[in-house]
Amino acid sequence: MKYLGIEFTRPRVGVFDFTGCQGCQLQLSNKEETLVPFLQAIEIVNFREVTSDSSNDYDIALIDGAITRDDEVERIRAIRARAKVLVALGSCASFGGVNRMKNALDLDEANRVVYGDLPKATGRTRSVGEVVKVDLVIPGCPVSKAEVERVVQHLIWDVPYHFPAYPVCLECKQRYTTCMFDRGGMCLGPITRAGCNAPCPAAGLGCWGCRGPAADPNNEEFLSLVRSRGFSEAEIRERLDFFGGFEGVV
Repeated sequence: MKYLGIEFTRPRVGVFDFTGCQGCQLQLSNKEETLVPFLQAIEIVNFREVTSDSSNDYDIALIDGAITRDDEVERIRAIRARAKVLVALGSCASFGGVNRMKNALDLDEANRVVYGDLPKATGRTRSVGEVVKVDLVIPGCPVSKAEVERVVQHLIWDVPYHFPAYPVCLECKQRYTTCMFDRGGMCLGPITRAGCNAPCPAAGLGCWGCRGPAADPNNEEFLSLVRSRGFSEAEIRERLDFFGGFEGVV
């Protein structure tokens, strides 16, 4: 394939799903205005949501979902061995996501209560990076298709790209969104990495931290702020633990 008369090789890309809702995979296929040029830049060889084709010959592996079972550990290790570049796609792959909340439970007891005499294979939730080496992390729940496209351009053509280091609060200011704390709500915007364009605060939900920590977050000041606003320790922990990116902050 040629671009501006220059021959280039389309990288072979495999998209693989583990424990999760597969919403990040859906994001890759639902932005129709850029879907055609996006697919022209790469060769999809494995992507269960969009094609029945399947191949183990790929350069880049995009991983959606967390690791929660022994068979998933074996599978992700095999994918890692084949891939030149492995990318954690979304909050579940990056941090464990919502699935990580189950780590606070007695999994054997929960399995018995839910499945009775037919228990299912399960284990602690881990991010992809806790099992194999990850070359790049694209956080979000779901990921931003525009961000994935920019990352793919970076991987293919070495187009410069840097994840924002600043927090979501800056994007709220850019959108003229009234601060959630001024509206009496809680928000992880002061300590969460930007790049999503702050849709949740704009919708009145506050940030839940799906993109993980911003660079050098001031966690102590954040905890002081939310406590001074009257939020309980249970409310603070629920918000910080929701996507798994702030484990250990409290």
